[in-house]
Amino acid sequence: MPHLSHACEPARRGFFKQLALASSALPLVAGSTLGLASPAQAAPTAEAMLPDPWLAYQSFSAGEAAFVEALVNIMCPADAYTPAGVDCGLAVYIDRQLAGSFGQGDRRYRQGPFDPGKPQFGWQFPLTPEQFFKAGVAAANAELKRRGKAALDQLPTPDADAFLHELAAGQVQVDGLDLGVWFNELVYPLFTEACFSDPIYGGNNGKVFWKLIGYPGLPATHALDIVQFRGKPYPGGSKPMSIADFS
Repeated sequence: MPHLSHACEPARRGFFKQLALASSALPLVAGSTLGLASPAQAAPTAEAMLPDPWLAYQSFSAGEAAFVEALVNIMCPADAYTPAGVDCGLAVYIDRQLAGSFGQGDRRYRQGPFDPGKPQFGWQFPLTPEQFFKAGVAAANAELKRRGKAALDQLPTPDADAFLHELAAGQVQVDGLDLGVWFNELVYPLFTEACFSDPIYGGNNGKVFWKLIGYPGLPATHALDIVQFRGKPYPGGSKPMSIADFS
């Protein structure tokens, strides 16, 4: 993970500014906390009072929903900047993407042969993203069971966070399924998309992440503003506007 903060700003705010500009599949550094905030749980701000996200999952079973909700809450715990990941709509966004054309493998070549390839070619097998995601959830819980531990959503937060670090580091394989590939090439990109997507897609509930980094939302289409406001607060950053605001 990149350096999380500048000396003059809170660590989490600095991280989000960098994350918004970087790749959606950022590597994690062993020993750092996997969550987007420090482990200390600060009192939620007024942003905790967000609109309710869509509650009915379209792809997840009950067990998968419990796993994903635990995952996003570990990676985005409630603090002074945002509510927990579930309240931010992150699980809803992931569910919607997996239930939609992306998750169903639209325009994805799946005829084979699926020979081993270079890492930059991504996974080489016939599963759709939804199938791969579900297989990874099942494999992760199977590994926890093999270790004599509870499912991810029932683990103490420090233990669950440590296990996610193992996955991200590529230290866990289950029946030939590399959970490092699963986490870094599918789960983490979906997680970061969920943070910064337009709220109409289920994530970034209440535009909380846009407000956090001062992103004005849909009106941010002026190339000259990049020069004029580089390193400065953007005028519309405190009240961002989504696609729904223009419909």
